[in-house]
Amino acid sequence: MTEPRFPEADLSKVRTVPIANRANRVEPSLLAHPPGSDRSFDAFLASLSDILAARDLRAVIKAVADATGRRGVILQMGGHVIKTGMGPLVLHLLKRGVITHIAMNSAASIHDFELCAYGGTSEDVAAGLADGTFGMAEETGREMNAAVREGHAMGWGMGEALARYLAARSEAPGREHCVMLGAWTLGVPVTVHAAIGTDITHQHPHADGAAIGATSFRDFRRLAASVPSLHEGGVIINAGSSVIMPEVFLKALTVARNIGGGKPTGFTAVDFDMIRHYRPAVNVVERPTLAGGRGYTITGHHELLIPLLVWGVDAALGAR
Repeated sequence: MTEPRFPEADLSKVRTVPIANRANRVEPSLLAHPPGSDRSFDAFLASLSDILAARDLRAVIKAVADATGRRGVILQMGGHVIKTGMGPLVLHLLKRGVITHIAMNSAASIHDFELCAYGGTSEDVAAGLADGTFGMAEETGREMNAAVREGHAMGWGMGEALARYLAARSEAPGREHCVMLGAWTLGVPVTVHAAIGTDITHQHPHADGAAIGATSFRDFRRLAASVPSLHEGGVIINAGSSVIMPEVFLKALTVARNIGGGKPTGFTAVDFDMIRHYRPAVNVVERPTLAGGRGYTITGHHELLIPLLVWGVDAALGAR
């Protein structure tokens, strides 16, 4: 039996080109620098390469710093931002007048509320799920739902209702680290965007679906009213929410553009998350900037990326 012979490309016929005629994407001026005598954060940031995520991070820092005091900077976030200890850094940007609106999903509000009211959060889900006690903390369900019911009666949004409740609470061991309370105290809108059945407060006997829906709907309208502040130079940052906040933002943007004659456009859209997801990429970074603006996806752990962002913005503002 004759062995089959398969055709092979004749590499002697390949055409080559001079390297001098080739455009290079990496060259010495873009490379990272080793530590020197200056060990400041500014020096560290400047030492990063000017390539890929490091370049994007610098661009985002500049966009946020440039927007401060001029345009809106909306931070929308999921629960892991609070769980990884980033609340104090978010508060720092609030106090510096950088963030103009805080929007969070219900999970973020629960972790923020528990840290403030009880001094701790984040239970062992697997252990509690085995016997049906996961998410059944009496105080969390009772107090948060009481706050939401009062907010419904008073015509408040959910974020405002929770912040007001915490402000009036006699004991709040985590008060100084509370994002909702800090934002409300500083006069910055704080909104909570709930999806019924997704969070532990919804499984309690104190839950009131009408109150949850009404207060969260009011917060949706408040977010839609803040979105126009992004026009021509603002920044929207999605941190750690893979589904709810990207979907809410897309609809809030649609409302704003419907009412505002196609505005806002020309803003910077950023997604910070541990892994890349469809909705943040499409609903925050890509589609909203098609009419103008820039979009960035920077992937990594919140406990590393958010400090880099906050320290970078702080340094940029301090240099002005």
